[in-house]
Amino acid sequence: MFRTVRDAFKIKEVRIKVLYTLLMIVIVRIGCQLPVPGVDRAYFKNWFAAQTSDAFNFLDAFTGGSFLNMSLLALNITPYITSSIIMQLLTIAIPSLEEMQKEGGEGRKKIASITRYVTVALALIESAAMTISFGQSGLLQKFNALNVITAIVALTAGSAFVMWIGERITEKGIGNGISIILLVNIIARIPQDMSGLFNAYVFIKQPIARSVLNALIIVALLILMVMLVVLLNAGLRKIPVQYARRAQGAGKVGGGASSNIPIRINTAGVIPIIFASSLLQTPGIISSLIGYKGTGAWAEILKALSSSNWVKKETPIYSIGLLVYILLVIAFAYFYTSITFNPIEIADNLKKSNGFIPGIRPGKPTSDYLTTILNAIIFIGAIGLTIVGVLPYILYGVFHASVTFLGTSLIIIVSVVIETLDQVENMMLVRNYKGFLNQ
Repeated sequence: MFRTVRDAFKIKEVRIKVLYTLLMIVIVRIGCQLPVPGVDRAYFKNWFAAQTSDAFNFLDAFTGGSFLNMSLLALNITPYITSSIIMQLLTIAIPSLEEMQKEGGEGRKKIASITRYVTVALALIESAAMTISFGQSGLLQKFNALNVITAIVALTAGSAFVMWIGERITEKGIGNGISIILLVNIIARIPQDMSGLFNAYVFIKQPIARSVLNALIIVALLILMVMLVVLLNAGLRKIPVQYARRAQGAGKVGGGASSNIPIRINTAGVIPIIFASSLLQTPGIISSLIGYKGTGAWAEILKALSSSNWVKKETPIYSIGLLVYILLVIAFAYFYTSITFNPIEIADNLKKSNGFIPGIRPGKPTSDYLTTILNAIIFIGAIGLTIVGVLPYILYGVFHASVTFLGTSLIIIVSVVIETLDQVENMMLVRNYKGFLNQ
């Protein structure tokens, strides 16, 4: 990895792109520190610290702490992520969007434009809900129409600005801009988490041997988790494909080539965890926004849905929420993969191009074969994804160790780093080809 980065800086074109990306990242991080006009940041930090539910922790982790600071970029890229997921689902449900996606570059541009509008609409709704709900309780220094409108406009504009920065990085920088910003937001929390982790288990009054052992366990656990995530992201099952020979006239015979269909072990990526976490946290977020502090059955349900209550010896009944979370992750892994990988469509395309899987007849037998393999691979990927996603909750419940960069965040970090390095290597490879051709 370090060699790739070093070699990239030797190439002017790549170096300019990297420096441009770094400049955009600095701008985003500065924006994460600028307060919203008229907002009492101390009130929000105190309110956040007093919450027994972890409904907003997921949002704060994805915004790099800017949500907790209630800065101009408090919403950050979360509305864009939500709108992208919504558009992916709507593309399957609405035929016109599906046709638009199949149009190629022009269709994708139209979908990207719609995604932008949905992002702004979601940012407007979320900022209005937060400003009005929290503003009445003390978030705003003066709860009046001017301050409310100012806060809503500032938060919405901040989210739109981050989206614009992400698109500029994609266009003129390195990697996918939105993914890069998300990566930086998550990394921004790592020093704080590591400091808390080592202060709690290493730098305390205990024998030196125990401190060293705790440090080794923490480092070993992190290394094992990274290795597991790398395997999940890089693991592939290649299904061989053979193309029949075809007569092309004048006694020539074409075709006969062999290829393969690559199926990733973790085809759905981090989407199942995001879906499951968002679904479980939505009731808690809504209850917090409306100021619900009641008791009874609904309060018990909210406690069960809060991951901070899972895996606790004192309240084992709430671990049912963890079971629901695991089932949701597995279910969403199958659901999301089914809408992104269509065995019937692949079987039809193979048949049209005179391709076939050795030993499997074209048509329905091919689609059935692909479905069987896909289901087995999804199950393996879902189990691995569940292990990665559940471990942070076990660490918190058993050892009271709050580590936000494990689980979902670690999957995002590894996948974005691998994707970005691959793009840098491809750019260097293209440049080497150009140099060879010029010679």
